[in-house]
Order: sequence, then structure tokens, then C-alpha cells
Amino acid sequence: MNSEYKDRMDRVIQYIRQNSHQKLNLDMLADVSGFSKYHFTRIFTSLEGVSPIAFVNRERLQKAVYLLGENKRTILEISNHCGFESVSTFNALFKKHFGKTPSEVRNNIGKHSNYPLHFSKKQEELSSLEDYNRNGRNHLLERAWKKMITIKELPDYEVAYVRHVGSYLHTHVAWEKLGHWASEQGITPNNHYFIGVSLDDGTFVEEWACRYDACITLPRGFDKLPHQGQVEFKTLSGGMYAVYPFYDTIDHLVLAYESVFGLWLPNSEYDADDRPSLEFCMNDPAKDEQGKCKIDLCIPIKKSL
Repeated sequence: MNSEYKDRMDRVIQYIRQNSHQKLNLDMLADVSGFSKYHFTRIFTSLEGVSPIAFVNRERLQKAVYLLGENKRTILEISNHCGFESVSTFNALFKKHFGKTPSEVRNNIGKHSNYPLHFSKKQEELSSLEDYNRNGRNHLLERAWKKMITIKELPDYEVAYVRHVGSYLHTHVAWEKLGHWASEQGITPNNHYFIGVSLDDGTFVEEWACRYDACITLPRGFDKLPHQGQVEFKTLSGGMYAVYPFYDTIDHLVLAYESVFGLWLPNSEYDADDRPSLEFCMNDPAKDEQGKCKIDLCIPIKKSL
């Protein structure tokens, strides 16, 4: 793994362990990592196996177990001390994680002196697995990535776009509107690129609130005066991108993102750059025999310092 990535994640984990009793959010943790929030959540989840917030809650729950064993505080006091927003949230997360309520665990601790040790060993096993995943090196995988990923310098693109808000599985609605508009303007797929831009990570943003821009590149000198309908204009920033070819059903595209951010990027000589990823649409899934989409997924990168 790129030592810079490891150092950044170690810094975040250390920060979480020292401040789990405080109010923590993604913006704060992303600042500690030095990544933008958008890229940080993908990288952390891919490397650690859980989302940043799930990791925070796990640290809080582990601390709560030891406090329950001390039997000096009430359940409410432990909930507050460990940083949970409410005792009801604490109880729900605790039971989901351990399969028992805090009160049940406290009662078992009183009956079995080695009960806290059970949870301690469980935590050690999880930590060992995380360290293995983060420090392991797979040379065969590295060679495979080198054959699949290409590094390209892309120009800026002047585009027209229609914004979709909702599930990424329903972006065809925006594409239909954009396609109809483009046809009226005489802009055809033969001479222009169709580019999708996913503006939110569906893992951390509610599905109904995810933003997606369906874009088409414009002819040089195109008149950008206001048009009827939902079509707007903007510039997609160029620069260095890692290009990953994808051919599968649209619901699997999220796995391509996870693979590039979680497997390739941390072992590369690059960092994620703070620009949106670009999805160059190379076919019409509705006309594909298997209903699959062909996409060049372009991840913005920069040389590691």
C-alpha cells in the first residue's frame, strides 16, 4: 500500500480513538485525512471495510462495554460519556452490534467475570484483519491493474447537462430529456461525448437525494443562451485521470468505484484529486443485447507528494 495512504488512514483512526466521545462528522474526519469528503468516504470504507461513521460507532461501543463492566455509571451516563446523541440510539446500535442490550450485557458481566474479555478478543481479531488488509501486498493484483488502468490527460469539456436527483438507477430520465434536447440542436453522438457525473456517494447520501448530471459536449462556439426546459451549461475540468473500462449492468458501477478507490488507488503512485469523476458513456444500454452499459470511468488523480 502507498505509505502516504496508510499514514493518512492511521491518522484518522488515531483521531477517532482519541475523540470518539466528541461529536464527529465526515467533514472533520476528511480534514484530518487530507482528502476531500467525497473521496475520503470511498477510500476509508474500501480500506477499513466499514464506513467512517460505522468505525466511530464501533469504537464508542467498545468503550461502552468496559464502562458497563465497571458498573459505576448509569446506562444514560455511559451513553453520554461515549458520545452517542441519545440513549435510544445507544441502545439500538449496541443491540445491533452485540446482539444484546446494554442492560443484558451488564447483567452477564456480573455473572461471568471473563465477559469483557470476550468482546476484547473480538475487537483484537477485527483490528488484526484490518491491519492485514491495509498492509498486505498482492503483486499479481498490481500487474492486473496496470493492464487495466490507463492514465490520461483530459481537456476541459464545455457541456450541456440535465440534473437528476434520486436513485442512480433512474438516471435514464435525465438522459432522455438531454437526448431529446440535443437532437433538436443537431448535436449527435457521432461527434460528441455523453458524460455522466455522479455528484454524491450513495453509501453516505440517501438514495432519494443523490445528484447526477447527464452531460453532452458542445460544438465550438455553441450559443449558450438560456434554453427552455431543464438544460443548463457548465465546464467539466480536465487534467489527469485514471481510466477504468467498465462493461456491466448499471447497478454494478458502484463496485467499479469501490475497486478503483479501495484497491488500485492506495497501491498506486497517485492521490485522488478534488474533482468529480467522469463516466464516459460509450453505448446505449437499451440497445445492448445484455442490457449492459459500456463506460470509461475516469477518476481524477494527481501525483503523490
